[in-house]
Amino acid sequence: MLSILKKEITSYLSSLVAYVTIGVFLLVLGLFLWVFPDSSILDYGYAGLESLFSTAPYLFMFLIPAITMRSLAEERKEGTFELLFTRPLTDWQIVLGKYFASVLLVLFALLPTLVYYYSVSTLGTPQGNIDTGAVIGSYIGLFLLGAAFVAIGLFASSVTKNQIIAFTIAVFLCFFFYSGFDSLSQLLSLQDMGLQNLGITEHYQSVSRGVLDTRDLVYFIVVAGIFIGFTLFVIIQQRKKKVFSGTMIGFISALLVLAVLSNIAFTRFDFTTEKRYTISPISRQIMDGLQQPVKVTVYLQRGSLPGGFKRLQGATRDMLSDLQAYSHGKLQFEFVDPLKKLAGDQQNQAIQDLEAKGVEPTNLSVKTDDGVSQKIIFPAAQVTANGKEIPVKLLLSRIGLSPDEVLNNSIQNLEYAFSSAIKKVTSGGKPQIGFTEGHNELTDVQLNDAMKSLADGYEVGRVNLNNITSAGLQKIKLLVIPKPDKKFTELEKFKLDQYIMHGGRVLWAIDQVNAELDSFRGHGGEQLAFPKQLNLDDQLFRYGVRINYDLIADMNCSQIPVSTGNLGEQAQIQMLPWLFYPVFIPMSKHPVVKNLDGISGEFASTIDLLDVKNVKQTVLLTSSPYNKKVSAPHVLSLQALEQEPNPKYFHSKPKIVGVLLEGKFVSDWRNRPLPEGLNEQIAIQPESNPTKMIVISDGDILKNQVGTDGSPYPLGYDHYTQQTYGNKNLLLNIADYMTDDSGLIALRTKEIKIRLLDRARIRGEKMYWQVVNTIFPLALVLICAIFQHYIRKRKYAH
Repeated sequence: MLSILKKEITSYLSSLVAYVTIGVFLLVLGLFLWVFPDSSILDYGYAGLESLFSTAPYLFMFLIPAITMRSLAEERKEGTFELLFTRPLTDWQIVLGKYFASVLLVLFALLPTLVYYYSVSTLGTPQGNIDTGAVIGSYIGLFLLGAAFVAIGLFASSVTKNQIIAFTIAVFLCFFFYSGFDSLSQLLSLQDMGLQNLGITEHYQSVSRGVLDTRDLVYFIVVAGIFIGFTLFVIIQQRKKKVFSGTMIGFISALLVLAVLSNIAFTRFDFTTEKRYTISPISRQIMDGLQQPVKVTVYLQRGSLPGGFKRLQGATRDMLSDLQAYSHGKLQFEFVDPLKKLAGDQQNQAIQDLEAKGVEPTNLSVKTDDGVSQKIIFPAAQVTANGKEIPVKLLLSRIGLSPDEVLNNSIQNLEYAFSSAIKKVTSGGKPQIGFTEGHNELTDVQLNDAMKSLADGYEVGRVNLNNITSAGLQKIKLLVIPKPDKKFTELEKFKLDQYIMHGGRVLWAIDQVNAELDSFRGHGGEQLAFPKQLNLDDQLFRYGVRINYDLIADMNCSQIPVSTGNLGEQAQIQMLPWLFYPVFIPMSKHPVVKNLDGISGEFASTIDLLDVKNVKQTVLLTSSPYNKKVSAPHVLSLQALEQEPNPKYFHSKPKIVGVLLEGKFVSDWRNRPLPEGLNEQIAIQPESNPTKMIVISDGDILKNQVGTDGSPYPLGYDHYTQQTYGNKNLLLNIADYMTDDSGLIALRTKEIKIRLLDRARIRGEKMYWQVVNTIFPLALVLICAIFQHYIRKRKYAH
């Protein structure tokens, strides 16, 4: 076999055709990757070689048939096959020798592309900011693809004496196996047959990311093995020998056993630095436990997208492919363009229908030959199962971050977003979440979007602590206390306390100071902010927190509409920053708040933390460093809006406004008699089971704005400034964290390093790098050709 291998490589590299073929391959590849804007690495903006591994397969369809077309066809045409058969070589040795020789030639053609790796690494910011592990894994995928195509090309070369016919057959077969099965699977009558799994694309796309799944590895081995077997079959038939020898039967059996075993047990090797494609155990458990089909429809598919959104689109596809690998075929997904072939009223109606489902559009500016055009895209998906639908937001915006950081954060969140949605849509019983009432808490209208948003995954309702029994209270997974305005009785406090002692979770959203913007307008623009009497201080103190009777004035704040006079009969409204409407930018890495957009608040107070045994305290929300606190009672006036605040009076340590408490709490009723009016026989539990609670010193965080006609706006949406804050996502994260003990929300802590190219350097050196990466690989091939010619000339001269 080695003699055949050496003969084939020497013969091929001695011909000018070899270098021309490889040179054309590298030239076209260089133009696609470095010059043409639609696929250019320089225009893509990210330090990666994804364009190489998505473009190379289509060029392989021509390069590899050009390499293999002469392997057997020329032997038959020249009549040298018979000479081969007279040598002490088996059919297997002849075929495998020619096969491995062609594989080595493909590797030879790929070697100059390492220049691309060097260029991207050099252009990274900082230099070297490229995922080397992912590149290595992707090259493994490209090698496996090449090995499969070589086997196909060798088979095509065995069935004819004409090299052109062999080339044509090989190109067709390579294209069909790469893309044909995908196209067939789109036919209506064949959609449910899973034909795409037979095609190379399904398996190559997985490996080309830098993840080697043993099922994909076996697939390429089996495809190569099948076509090597077909080649042997043709040769044996031509020699009129017995086809099914013991070796052939053993070979076929080995391929079958390998294919079966790969589907029974598999493993995955993630070469990426951050192990970004390694699915967490909790996500695998969710996928493994799927009992019914789940369909994910991704709407991020609208023609040509900028580099960042292409990356988000690709990452979404990768994540769904990874989840699908563990779902035993239960998870299916598709990318669709919801506005395709729609215009005018039909397009507007489609947008409204998607918005009604919770799928929000984004207006994108796209550069064209005529300037800049606007395009509506939908960075969202819909998860469907059991007749239920849950929207998934793919793009997580955040104030103060660059577009690249926003997209990177969104990619980090994909596993949690999809796993959480799939779990909610497939779960049988829903956990119960109760919002207290009876203390002038936020009304149903003010809590409309909060309760509606939670209703997708939870059973949500109102709870009156005065009427509910302790047994009924224990059925509630999370109890929310949304901005009470009236004193709690001792009986209600006792029920709350024992609910916590038995493992109940509570979200305290408490305003300690009475202050409302609407009250200003009815009292000449002034209001006395005074302490509330909620009778909760002693209980919260025992659990480890104290909400102070003060207000935070923060220069990082939202705006409010203020009348600045009349023009004729028309009131003149101006938007002005109101210091008592702070916007909290989450800085904590805790999964409840990580990567959330700013949280809109109203009249928040400060929180002090107390040292309590067996209780872990995690700060979730704080004010900005430009704040000051105002003690209540205090007269607030809208006239303060007329003066620009002096920053030097607002330099202060960030104030705590939201904290997570976890552990074992001591009962506020420890060593105390039962409260009056208790109609149940209850034994006081002096210390809690392990549990958790969140305390936020601003009840308005849960409140949605209400229009003049009484219709509620979405939670976190400011209809005056038309800006959306992160309040809704905060509530959903809190609900997930407090009700789910599986640790699913911990996936939000996943970190993926952002890898960018140095755009400033690219602007100045673009032509240089285009020339280097287009010409230098060709120069390497030319040097090899000259060197080979020199060695050959010297050898035969002697």
